[in-house]
Parts: sequence; structure tokens; C-alpha cells
Amino acid sequence: MRQRLIYWGSLSDECSQTRFDKMRDIVGAVILGLGIYAALDPFHHSPIADFPDFKAHYIECPPWAEFSKFPTDSSNRLQKADLQSLDEVSGPESLAFDPENRGPYTGTADGRILRWDGPKLGWSRFAYTSPNRSEICDKAHKSPLGYVKHEHICGRPLGLRFNKITGDLYIADAYFGLLVVGPQGGLATPLATEAEGVPFKFTNDLDIDMDGSVYFTDSSTIYQRKNFIQLVFSAEDSGRVLKFDPRTRQTQVLVRGIRFPNGLSLNKDHSSFVFTESVTGRLLRYWLKGPNTGKVDIFAMIPAYPDNIRINDKGEFWVAIHGRHNYLAFFLASHPRVRTFLLRIPVPARIQYILYLGGRLHSMVVKYSPEGKLLDVLEDKTGKVVKSVSEVEEREGRLWMGSVLSNYIALY
Repeated sequence: MRQRLIYWGSLSDECSQTRFDKMRDIVGAVILGLGIYAALDPFHHSPIADFPDFKAHYIECPPWAEFSKFPTDSSNRLQKADLQSLDEVSGPESLAFDPENRGPYTGTADGRILRWDGPKLGWSRFAYTSPNRSEICDKAHKSPLGYVKHEHICGRPLGLRFNKITGDLYIADAYFGLLVVGPQGGLATPLATEAEGVPFKFTNDLDIDMDGSVYFTDSSTIYQRKNFIQLVFSAEDSGRVLKFDPRTRQTQVLVRGIRFPNGLSLNKDHSSFVFTESVTGRLLRYWLKGPNTGKVDIFAMIPAYPDNIRINDKGEFWVAIHGRHNYLAFFLASHPRVRTFLLRIPVPARIQYILYLGGRLHSMVVKYSPEGKLLDVLEDKTGKVVKSVSEVEEREGRLWMGSVLSNYIALY
């Protein structure tokens, strides 16, 4: 009996080993096949198939232990936000109120700029940015992402700011550059589409100085907004921060070599402005006055993807966060070859991007003092109510939040 048990035991071990060997061979073959497919991409289905010169760059980050200590909102306070205008606005990235206190105004995914006229009248069309606008732009889509295919035709207004003196609305359109439209609305007038002979590819956000100068960001000279996921994975540094002078009508490059410059806001006394570098999570400050004029320093560091930035009446900065870094994003930051390999796999770019964000959209906004001290963090970690935030505008004690990826405005 003992010999039989030994025999069956050894037979079972051999079977287990055989199954293990087969499984190992299968897994190995799958990995090898995936590697060959990723290297060759024979059907051009990968997110970078149309970008033969794509290159992923190394991103320097603080240690993960330091990143992981960033405060969280244990109460998920953004889950208490009210969703306004559900399915009435598509992709309201930026929010602005005019000198007469009307609004908010917001740019939408179909290329229009809408104005909120109160609960009785609702939204009305105020302006648009594309001279080529056609019926194709008015076709409704369930998601803001559905409009991306025709953004270059219809326009995509992102950052909005009013000149409080003239009442003119200045617009950063991702495809049509820096524009302005008068208080009566209508077709916006282009102000700048290039600097130093290099066309804008992704005009993003702006702010207006007291003398009328406009500071704005061009997120990339390589990738357009419709390819922002490739821009994030690439982490290339062709982004610029610029100044438009309304008197000379000249555009000057103030800062270059930035990885996805995004939101921008002047401080309260207009001695400097702070802009976000989305890929690295840095908030950078450019000095306009004082002994550091023309210099850039680090205002704050966030383990996340900062989007637009706005100040409140106290001069505090509200920063909208497109998503926190998880360990996968942290690991991929310092391993550009792995990022490139993953992008060669025939998985849609938006799916890979969601995985990059931790598997789901989730919202976060943070507040900093005028000196760069972290004051508050508000989150909806699971995206239960507020799935994403692109901009935060504090007004009369409430937070108005727009989102380039959602069909609502959140009010907290």
C-alpha cells in the first residue's frame, strides 16, 4: 500500500510538473507573440501607429514614498457636489463670468461658447471660434470624446478669460490659437496662431494682465489636442508659455522646453503667474516683476496631472486635477521604453490612459496659498458623482467646476 501511495504521489507530482511546464510554455508563447506583434504592429492598430517618430522621454519624479504621503480627502467631499446642466453642455473645460456678473460662459466640445442665462432661459449660444463651422459640428454625441474627430473643423475652445475693462472675451482654442470676441459675441477674431515662425498645435489656457497683455500656453508643437494621450505618454518638451502684446500685436515666447504646459493664472498683484506642467505634476511660477523677473521656479509639486488653475478673491490658487498618480504611472515615468512597448499593443489609447489613471476616472481639486503652501484637498476618489475636473472657479463661497470629459458643471 505504501509503495502504491508513493507511486501515485510521484505520478501526481509528474502530472503537476507537466501541467506547470505546459502553462509556462503557453504563457511564454503569448508573451513572445505579444512582443513580436508590438514590435511589428502589422495591422497598425496601436495608439502610436500614425506616429512613426513617436518617442517616449524619461520623467524625473520624487521618490514614491514622498508622493504617497500627499494628503487625501477621506470624506470624499466632492461626492456632495450638485451636478448642474446635466447633458446640456458637453465638455465644459473652462468657466468665466463677464464684468456684468453674467454667466458662467463655457466652451463646449462642439466648438461653441455658451452663456448661462439662468434657470428659466438656460444656455444660449454666445460665440464660436471656427470660420469653417458647418452642420457636422451640430451633430450631437453622447460623450465629449465623440466630437474629437471634427475638432479641427469645428474648433475646441478651452481657456476663457474676460478683459474686465473692455468686456471682451479672450479664448484659447486648441486648433485656432488665441482669439477674442466682443461683448456681443459671434465669430471670434484670431489674434495669434504662431510664435517665432512655429505654429501653435495645442493652445490651451490664458490670463490677462492689467495692461491688456495676454499670457497663454501652447501645450505642444508636435501633438494636437486630439492626440493628447500620445502627448502624455511621450512627455516631450516642445510646450511653450507665451505673451501676446495687444499694442504691437506681437507674440513672444517666455518659457520653452515645458512638458505639456496647461493651465495658467496670474497672482493677485500680477507680479508673477503660475502655470501647470501636466506630465510632471509641477506648478511653475514665472516672475514678471521684482529681482527674479524673467525667471522660473517651482511653486508646488503634485503627484497627479494638474489641469487649469484659477485664483480666488484672497489670491489663493485652485488647481483642478485630471487624476492622481498611481504606482503604475510612477513606474512608467522612469521607464520610457516600457511606455513605448505598451503603446504598441493594439489596445485603444483611451483604455490605456484610463489604466494610467488607475482604472477609472476620479476627481480631485487642491488649493494653495499665494506662497505655494497646500491648504486643502477635495476628492471623489471613486468618481461616484464628479468623475473629472478641468477647472475650479470659486465664486461667492461656492466652487464651480468644469470638465472637458463630462456633460455637466459641478457645483460645491
